Amino acid sequence: MSTIQTQTVQLTSGQQQIDAYVAAPVAAGSYPGVIVLQEIFGVNAHIRDITERFARLGYVAIAPALYQRLAPGFETGYTPDDITIGRVYKEQTKADELLNDIQAAADWLKAQPNVQGGIGCIGFCFGGHVAYLAATLPDIKATASFYGAGIPTWCPGEATPTIHRTPQIKGILHAFFGMDDASIPVEHVDQIEAALSEAHIPHQIWRYPGADHGFFCDRRGSYNADAAADAWEKVKALFQAELR
Repeated sequence: MSTIQTQTVQLTSGQQQIDAYVAAPVAAGSYPGVIVLQEIFGVNAHIRDITERFARLGYVAIAPALYQRLAPGFETGYTPDDITIGRVYKEQTKADELLNDIQAAADWLKAQPNVQGGIGCIGFCFGGHVAYLAATLPDIKATASFYGAGIPTWCPGEATPTIHRTPQIKGILHAFFGMDDASIPVEHVDQIEAALSEAHIPHQIWRYPGADHGFFCDRRGSYNADAAADAWEKVKALFQAELR
């Protein structure tokens, strides 16, 4: 486990300045990069913790604030009111802006002298959906998408659902779903798996019986320790194999 340092940096995404939380090993060396994509709750304590976890494993990790255009500095908890406002912001996002923000994070990583190797992407909830979009960027070599809802039926600011971009995915994608997740019907998981197979995208779909939406977040009531621990090991193995 590496000793780490954290900071907030500014990314330039088109005409927009985007805040991003960065965690990196203190020790001199060369490290792969990981982009961490938020839930609807912003770059909050949970997302910062995940970013720091990657830094301790020897990655330079960055979490861009995907709601910067709508609500600078936004972060919140998990009450019903928090969920409501988070969804309001989610519905106002646009795929092209989100992709610009993620590309800006990738460009920032590539400009760092201590970043070498591949760049991975991981996202949760809303960020799980956005990670599926991000997988179409050439810089993203491996993607871990956690319970991204609406991939077969919706795309931020677009008429055509995100699933139709599946053939554009450049690297390997692993997706993680809880089978008790009311927001993601089992048939959606099947559609995603079928689309990835049809497009010959290297992929793995992980299904967790008894796990609900948000099962990875240890600050939510839906946290499932066993599913979260298993998924984390699979993410570590994916990034170890593809980014180093």
